[in-house]
Amino acid sequence: MRQSPSLVLASASPQRRAILERLGVSFSIRPTHIAEIERGEPARVAVENALLKARAARMTDAQETVLGVDTLVALDACIYGKPPDEYAARETLTALSGETHTVLSGVALLRGDREQVALARTEVAFRQCSKQLIDWYVASGEWRGRAGGYAIQGIGAVLVREIRGDYENVVGLPVATLLDMCPELLQTPA
Repeated sequence: MRQSPSLVLASASPQRRAILERLGVSFSIRPTHIAEIERGEPARVAVENALLKARAARMTDAQETVLGVDTLVALDACIYGKPPDEYAARETLTALSGETHTVLSGVALLRGDREQVALARTEVAFRQCSKQLIDWYVASGEWRGRAGGYAIQGIGAVLVREIRGDYENVVGLPVATLLDMCPELLQTPA
């Protein structure tokens, strides 16, 4: 059996960390602080941001695999990132209410000078949310730091009617896509 690669997560996301830990993947964390692209075609933006993060975390001459991920919410061609304040969170959730949006995650794996990218898509249908429900959710504060202003793995689940695709993608790390790109992550050292 081959030894699993030395994985570096180019993110401080507690959700991504928790998913990798749950899978039993050995990794280290090397968060990056890059200026993310915020405008453009949503799928391209997600992939480009993932690449920017991975490249910023890469160390030359290191025998490691660097994982960069960027997750965003798109409704039609409009990107909904992390709302900066309660007003923006309320506006975002109101826009998503009763609609089906797409959660897109760009995934970039860098191994030496080789760069591999992929895109994961999950469709999320929101319930028709009343102003009171949105106000209640915004008051919870759970929207902070969340693409689209909600956390499906938390009380934000009350906003969602159904999903089509990888649940973990909505949380922040598309497991199926990552394992398609690097199946050896689940292998144990010989």
